[in-house]
Amino acid sequence: MTFPDVWTQGSHTHDDVSHPTYRQGTGPGVIVIHEIPGITPSVAAFGQEVVDAGYTVVMPSLFGKDGAGMSPLSLGNSMRQVCVSREFTKLRVGETTPVAGWLRSLARDLHEELGGPGVGALGMCFTGGFALAMMVDAPVTAPVLCQPSAPFAVGGKRSRDVNLSRGDLDIVKGKCAAGQQVLGLRYRKDPAVGKRFETLTQELGDAFIRVELDGVGHSTVTEQRKQEGVDAVLGFFADNLH
Repeated sequence: MTFPDVWTQGSHTHDDVSHPTYRQGTGPGVIVIHEIPGITPSVAAFGQEVVDAGYTVVMPSLFGKDGAGMSPLSLGNSMRQVCVSREFTKLRVGETTPVAGWLRSLARDLHEELGGPGVGALGMCFTGGFALAMMVDAPVTAPVLCQPSAPFAVGGKRSRDVNLSRGDLDIVKGKCAAGQQVLGLRYRKDPAVGKRFETLTQELGDAFIRVELDGVGHSTVTEQRKQEGVDAVLGFFADNLH
């Protein structure tokens, strides 16, 4: 496929902050949040899989060059953007990423337009925990965390942190106690995820569904995509968005 030609470009603004968006499909809404270095062809290809499964997919562009491939140059450029941006937490623990407010606003608008029980939200790698943050104040009924890797897993405390404030984590725990589920995917030996899956199991209990893949890899639904992981995501969306 050619990206972004098959996607309709738009934008979303919240609190005077605007980011481009790409949209395609019909059916319940799903927000796919790209990994570093940005909306690569493999991220767009995964978004297309979700579209083809019967969903309206919106991909916000938060950093990086849209459509650029995975390369040392694109990785370096997007890392520089991330490191100077105040929208993202990189090393602090016990703090919700500031861009969560913008993403929650996007989810509320999409749900208001499409209706249904709620919208899906999927983050990956650096944005892997963002779907969890969106649960706090948005109609997100199908949150998916693919290899959540922020804050950067430098040291034991950071490797266990789930990129949420204590208050926001308590809200998420309350929703899970009321029946909400959270899906997490990772390669079992991926060091970038740290001990976050253990934290999520401890905090959310059986509401946290773990899909842990064998082999060497990081990006569970894109660069090192495994059908097992993609099938788990699509099944989770089907169970929670229809």
